[in-house]
Amino acid sequence: MFILVGLNGFDEYALKSRFLQIATIIIVAICIAVSTVIFQTLCNNKILTPAIIGLDSLYMLLQSALIFSFGAANLSVYKNDINFLITLVCMVVFSLGLYKILFSSDRSIYLIMLLGLVFGTLFSTLSSFFEVLIDPDEFMVIQGRMFASFDNIAFDVLILAYIISFLSFIWIFRYMKFLDPLNLGKDLAINLGINYQKISKQLMIIIAILTSISTALVGPITFLGLLVVNITYELFKTAKHSILLSACILISILALLGG
Repeated sequence: MFILVGLNGFDEYALKSRFLQIATIIIVAICIAVSTVIFQTLCNNKILTPAIIGLDSLYMLLQSALIFSFGAANLSVYKNDINFLITLVCMVVFSLGLYKILFSSDRSIYLIMLLGLVFGTLFSTLSSFFEVLIDPDEFMVIQGRMFASFDNIAFDVLILAYIISFLSFIWIFRYMKFLDPLNLGKDLAINLGINYQKISKQLMIIIAILTSISTALVGPITFLGLLVVNITYELFKTAKHSILLSACILISILALLGG
């Protein structure tokens, strides 16, 4: 109904814009829902989200650093496709570097969260430092990026986001059978024959990619993952991830469409 309300035969531009908004909402909702469910399964904790790794703070640092370095007047730097690629690559590289350091030493997944909190605080501090130094007019540009926006998403950026997400979902499908045992906790999963270290590493990489896609595409969406996942747990009293993931995706899409 959102797509067709108030349109007439001459509103081709508005129709195209609304289709892009709907497509953006769908991919962002799917990425947030899937990454949050899998992250909570690995952590065995229902109140944590991938934002604890510090990716939201890194996103704001990147936006602040770009505007501080090039100025808001240099529009070529802030084209959607270039900005999306720069942000996505930096966030994924940061996450992969963090995981590589920790998993190479066979350390606990909780150390990743602790280190993520430390880096998140550092990124927030550096972002605030840049914001103090820049021109007030340019600060308004940064302030606009502090909140998620589904407007003015370029079609080529959206296609790229869908391609990367689709490849990530294929990757997830390979590990779907391990999610239910992992939900029992690390010790029980290992006793059931799960290669916990290898699988958790692969899943954390997928989480980083999906979280980076949603954040780089529209900006940080605080607490959406936590909200929709816990609503899913309340409505669906099951531990089967095939059901939980599907339900959480649907609830996440409805939450974003409902505003």
